[in-house]
Amino acid sequence: MDLNTIAEIGRPGAGDGPVVWREGDAWLAGGTWLFSEPQPHLRRLIDLNGLCWEPLIVSDAGLEIAATCEIARLVALSAPADWVAAPLIGECCRSFLSSFKIWNTATVGGNVCMSLPAGPMISLAVALEGICIILQRDGSERRAAVEDFVTGNHENVLQPGDLLRSIELPVSALRKRSCFRRISLTHMGRSTALLAGTLDANDGTFMISISASIERPLRLKFSKIPDAAALRARLDREIPMYFDDVHGTPEYRKHMTHYFAEEIRRELSPRVRS
Repeated sequence: MDLNTIAEIGRPGAGDGPVVWREGDAWLAGGTWLFSEPQPHLRRLIDLNGLCWEPLIVSDAGLEIAATCEIARLVALSAPADWVAAPLIGECCRSFLSSFKIWNTATVGGNVCMSLPAGPMISLAVALEGICIILQRDGSERRAAVEDFVTGNHENVLQPGDLLRSIELPVSALRKRSCFRRISLTHMGRSTALLAGTLDANDGTFMISISASIERPLRLKFSKIPDAAALRARLDREIPMYFDDVHGTPEYRKHMTHYFAEEIRRELSPRVRS
């Protein structure tokens, strides 16, 4: 869609200082949402591609994903062999309400900043204990866990002029056993419920992340794998209400959340040898 109110395109370079933010500005990365509907309040787009951020950085500390990293680059990542949770990356990338063609343009940061309940990059980052690196309007930097970054449906902690720089996934999370469950009402449709679980082989810590069925992501942590009743009670206590839209009723989302949570609990539980 043509944005006919745009009068200027800003193209900052890698060596430039902080952008002077004005009312009517918007950051532009992939633009798959920005150009999908009218934006009459906007006057200037600030193109982030000239900053040349490295899309993916694999290190001993884990994985750093630039906000401008396209989904196609992320799904093509060849992860180290000991990152046993890496299959979650592909599972979440395939959970987009879009065709693979969009993957070449849509960005990880764009999906996180949209902060929709069914944002699959949010689901991925929460499951793998991701940390957002935020460049603030005054040039300073702050960090926020992804589950704290998203505060509600289409809501997050960013203030005008703030910019999501990258998301860090710690190697400790990437080395955990993982499990993934998702359902949508239509083929390739928006997620009705998306859950991921991880188990730390060293200390037995069990985590389960819930998204799509609730307004904002939630990650529950247990010192060990709970029994079915304890998991169910925790879900009931932590989730007072479920999201309601055309992609699923609250009752259905609750049912599938409980059903998938129990499946994940069983799959990650140690098998008893006879």
